[in-house]
Amino acid sequence: MILIIKYVAIALMAYLIGAIPFGLIVCRRMYGVDIRKYGSGNIGATNVFRVLGAKPGLITLVLDLAKAALPVLAAGFIIADDKIFVAGYDIHVQFAQVLAAILVMVGHNWSVYIKFKGGKGVATFVGGMLVINWFVCLAGLLVGGIVILITRYVSLGSILGALGTLLVLMALVVLAMAAPVYMIYGLLAVGLIVYQHRTNIMRLQAGTESKIGDKSARVRP
Repeated sequence: MILIIKYVAIALMAYLIGAIPFGLIVCRRMYGVDIRKYGSGNIGATNVFRVLGAKPGLITLVLDLAKAALPVLAAGFIIADDKIFVAGYDIHVQFAQVLAAILVMVGHNWSVYIKFKGGKGVATFVGGMLVINWFVCLAGLLVGGIVILITRYVSLGSILGALGTLLVLMALVVLAMAAPVYMIYGLLAVGLIVYQHRTNIMRLQAGTESKIGDKSARVRP
C-alpha cells in the first residue's frame, strides 16, 4: 500500500510541476504578453522564441527542461529501496522515472492551470531523457539539430529528433545497455510529440509551415 501511495505521489508531483506554464508566465512578467494569443498559440519555447525573441525563449526553454528533469530525479528518491521485480529484474527506480517523465509531459501538454491547454512536450521530453539517459538524449538532439539546420523547420527537427531518440533507445535496449522499461517512456513520449505536432505535419505537407527566421509572428512589446 505504501508503494502505491508513493507512485501516486510521484504521478501527482510530476503532473503538477509539468503543468506550470512557464512560457505564459515568462511572457506576461517580462512583456505583459499572453503568448497564447500570438504565433501558434503554443506556450512552449519555440513559439516564445518566434514571437518575442531569444531572451524569453531561452528562459522558457531552461525552465521547461528543469521542470521535467527535477521530478524525474526526485522520483528515484521518493521510491527509495522499494523493490519491484518483473521477469526477475528490479525496475523500481526505472519505473518511477518513467512515470514521472510521462506525467510531466502530460502536465505540460494539458495543464490544469490553463484549462488543460499547453505545449507540445519537446523540451519536457528532452529534460526527462537527460536524466534517464543523457547519451540517448544527446543523440536525439544531434539528429534534431541537423534537421533544423538543413530545413529550418523546428517542428520537423523536433519530430525526427524524437524518433531518432527512440531508435537509439531501442538499440540500447536490444543490446541490454538500457532497461526495457525505458521503452515505455520512449514509445509514449514520441507518440505524444507526434500527436501534438499533427497540425504542423499538415502544414509541412502543404508547404505552409513557418521556418526559423520568419518574423511574421514577431510582437513588438
